[in-house]
Amino acid sequence: MKTYSMTPGDIDKKWILIDAEGIVLGRLASIIAMRLRGKHKAAFTPHMDMGDNVIVVNADKIQITGKKREKPHYWHTGHPGGIKSRTTQEILDGKHPERVVTQAVKRMLPGNKLSRQLMTNLRVYAGGEHPHEAQAPDVLDVAAMNKKNTRS
Repeated sequence: MKTYSMTPGDIDKKWILIDAEGIVLGRLASIIAMRLRGKHKAAFTPHMDMGDNVIVVNADKIQITGKKREKPHYWHTGHPGGIKSRTTQEILDGKHPERVVTQAVKRMLPGNKLSRQLMTNLRVYAGGEHPHEAQAPDVLDVAAMNKKNTRS
């Protein structure tokens, strides 16, 4: 028996809508990364982009456990002494709260060309509306998967 490997013509991509309100960030990011990669499919092929297109709404209402809201995120401007930082809470209260979810998913994917291609299949929105109604996305209820996915 031979190992089956998918070809680009065999790939069937779906659209999935996830509501992030009240969901724990790490658990949500791991589910999204698995869906983007295509590991939930029986014919998973590691070197192909065979995952689904994922839409995440209400990213500003994500739950973060422990003291991770005070955890600093660092970046460097490229100039001497140009290190800067912001806490997770400051990012969530700021102009682009969806970046917290995007970075969490990005860091759960392998660091190669394929993961950069997979990240183009992720759309994260801070509010409850999204412009992808024409794709008729299937709703994935992450809260019902496991009771630990939500935080009371």
